[in-house]
Amino acid sequence: MELIGELERSLLPLIFPLRVPILVATVAGLGFVAWIAWRRRWVEGLRSHPRATVAGVAIALVVGLPVTWYLGSPLVVRTELVEPTGGATTGTVLASGTFVGADEFHTGSGRAKIVEVEGGTLALRFDDFSVRNGPDLYVFLSPSPDGYADGALELGTLKATDGAFGYDIPSGMEIGGYRSVVIWCKAFAVQFAHASLVAPA
Repeated sequence: MELIGELERSLLPLIFPLRVPILVATVAGLGFVAWIAWRRRWVEGLRSHPRATVAGVAIALVVGLPVTWYLGSPLVVRTELVEPTGGATTGTVLASGTFVGADEFHTGSGRAKIVEVEGGTLALRFDDFSVRNGPDLYVFLSPSPDGYADGALELGTLKATDGAFGYDIPSGMEIGGYRSVVIWCKAFAVQFAHASLVAPA
């Protein structure tokens, strides 16, 4: 999975700005292949082996459709959540930062803040948040200001791609060692966005 993540990190930022011409070229290429298949009567060969043809198509659909949906649906599926702010508006802000995307494809925006609420409880709050959707996205606190790093603390799955919501930070945590909030794809080890945390002046 990490190899796929490496390919995604290196190729998607290059491919995404050219997505329209690539789509046009792909459609044209498929049309050309279909024309060659018709001219050379490949369909007749498939008809002469109906069982193998049906088995091949069935296998392609059983494997291809779920994989395509898992990888592709996040590009079009959006979710929104707005949770009550609760003590996040009255507590003491210990650190905050603005989300930025990892690249042109993995985009993110909004604010993150760590708040100490009544009783000394710590909470992480997102406001005006938005991020490119993806598979298996999680929220982490990282010791690096630049995003995910060894020793990052997992807070849970990303609740929504857009909105305002929060996460409880485990009691007893020393948050001074965490310097960014990260949106991280665990399946492919890809960073989508991060917010570097700075203490208020």
